[in-house]
Amino acid sequence: MVEWKDLLQADPTDWLLSEGQPWVRYRTMLDLLDKPEEDSKVKEARQEMLEHPRVQGLIEELREWPGYPLKRHNDAKHSLHKLTVLADFGVRASDPAMPWIVKEVMTHQSPEGAFQVTAQIDPRYGGTGEVEWTWMLCDAPIILYSLLSFGLQKNEAIQRAVEHLIGLIRDNGWPCAASPDLGKFRGPGRKGDPCPYANLIALKTLAQVPEMRDSEAAHIGAEMLLGHWEHQKERKIYLFGIGTDFRKLKYPFVWYDILHVTDALSRFPFSKNDPRLQEMVETLVAQQDEQGRFTASSVWMAWRGWKFGQKKEPSPWLTLATLRVIKRLYG
Repeated sequence: MVEWKDLLQADPTDWLLSEGQPWVRYRTMLDLLDKPEEDSKVKEARQEMLEHPRVQGLIEELREWPGYPLKRHNDAKHSLHKLTVLADFGVRASDPAMPWIVKEVMTHQSPEGAFQVTAQIDPRYGGTGEVEWTWMLCDAPIILYSLLSFGLQKNEAIQRAVEHLIGLIRDNGWPCAASPDLGKFRGPGRKGDPCPYANLIALKTLAQVPEMRDSEAAHIGAEMLLGHWEHQKERKIYLFGIGTDFRKLKYPFVWYDILHVTDALSRFPFSKNDPRLQEMVETLVAQQDEQGRFTASSVWMAWRGWKFGQKKEPSPWLTLATLRVIKRLYG
């Protein structure tokens, strides 16, 4: 039986623990070494993470939630994605300054159940051109994912948002959907098609709810993403293709790419043995260096000050994120 470390040229775990970034050490001990939260070294790394200037900077920026109006969903510097980076690191709703931020994020919940951001949509695309609180299926699940990751699964408002998200799925996956206030707004695809990006972020959101990890909605969403990979040469769906750019390693998880997709799919035990997911992970494995480390092959310029925001040398966080996917399948 293949073990996950057998797929590596070398084991980079010691490097991850020694390179100095507390969020990398914290998640490495939890996710790769399976240490408990109560372990003294885990607690120490977590405290260092919370006190680190980079993390404190993100928290401070989120005090201005929701920030400027959203105009495009792959805007890496928008507050949405700062929120998810904190969630990915393992920040909790009870951590210093977070209760206020969580309260602000949850203040605007639509009558349907989705949490809202401010957006400004040009009338050419079905919007009003005005700044308004609203939601689309390419932003609302990102907020919900973060809130669930912060440990708020039992909150009634969040449970209502989960139910709303599940209620939007169709037989072929999540469609392009938006607030009724936006009228005829819809993305650039066939009306009957699912939206790959909406399925991706909806699926990783459901992964934060243990009882949903084997649900019908999770199976449908996973099949949509796996089918997109399987039929990648046939056509793009909502302009999302699977080509060279899709295969580049990149963080934060802002858009539709191979690490983001495999990170979401690998969270569901039922997909572990799917040959399509295994094929995707093989594409990840092939990008390691001789020390079993991974380097970003594309970056978001808004994050260029972070180690995962450069392409000159291996990235500890990107290496951890990739190893975690491999371990979920072969651990």
